[in-house]
Amino acid sequence: MSWVAAVARLRARREPGVLVTVATVRGHAPRPAGAKLVVGRTETWGSIGGGNIEAVAIDRARELNGAPDPEPELMEFALNDKVTGRHGVQCCGGAVTVLLEPLPVVQAVAVFGVGHVGLELARILARHDLDLHLVDTRPDMLTDERLGVLADAVAHVHVHHTPLLPEEVLAELPPGAHVLIMTHDHAEDAALCDTALRTAGLGSIGLIGSAAKWARFRQRLATEGGHDAAAIDRIKTPIGVAGITGKEPATIAVSVAADLLRTFEEERLRSVPNPVAALPYPPLASSA
Repeated sequence: MSWVAAVARLRARREPGVLVTVATVRGHAPRPAGAKLVVGRTETWGSIGGGNIEAVAIDRARELNGAPDPEPELMEFALNDKVTGRHGVQCCGGAVTVLLEPLPVVQAVAVFGVGHVGLELARILARHDLDLHLVDTRPDMLTDERLGVLADAVAHVHVHHTPLLPEEVLAELPPGAHVLIMTHDHAEDAALCDTALRTAGLGSIGLIGSAAKWARFRQRLATEGGHDAAAIDRIKTPIGVAGITGKEPATIAVSVAADLLRTFEEERLRSVPNPVAALPYPPLASSA
């Protein structure tokens, strides 16, 4: 299996991995620069030459797979009989530098309702490396012609046409998927909210709409759905960045996308052992 296919397999499984590449070679080495190895949790594909180099690289890759926020790193190996490696001696006579690039599990987002706002939002999210699920009950919203604006997407786009029960897609989403509910039908929105609260393992849940719409939904979720206040509070509405009040679809989409990206960042920082150290700039010192 090629390394490209192996990376695709890990992504489809939503399994973290590491791409290991021979970056430089000086003198004699088992494999030339550019040789690649893909390391998953339990499997590997390809080879960077076997022996101590490969075994040590796999060990380190598996450590990176278990780290919360791994960064790329270089490893250097001297290949001579004076250097005893963890997994034996390789005395080819040269030296090798190996690059380890973590392949994290990407974020997953499901947009329910691909109308004017949903399509604008999809266009923005498609520029990011994530798994993007687009769900609609109306086939004319999901035609190849209409979704052609996503042809150059960085994201992996998954299209779901569900003419009857779009909420069934919720159970098919990957763990941690973030859900944005913005269909053309308030009844669909209500069913999706109810089912989302009953679906384990989802990420954030956002609902587009006014305060009046949410007041009605909140009452129904409590009285008819039997959800308690804490569960209902998992649904964020209105969605988007506070203070952006424009009604144009593109404006709403930018606001919602920015808010979602902020959610991604908060989620990432929660997974880091020392979140303050991971901030792009240090916090302001207290004046107290």
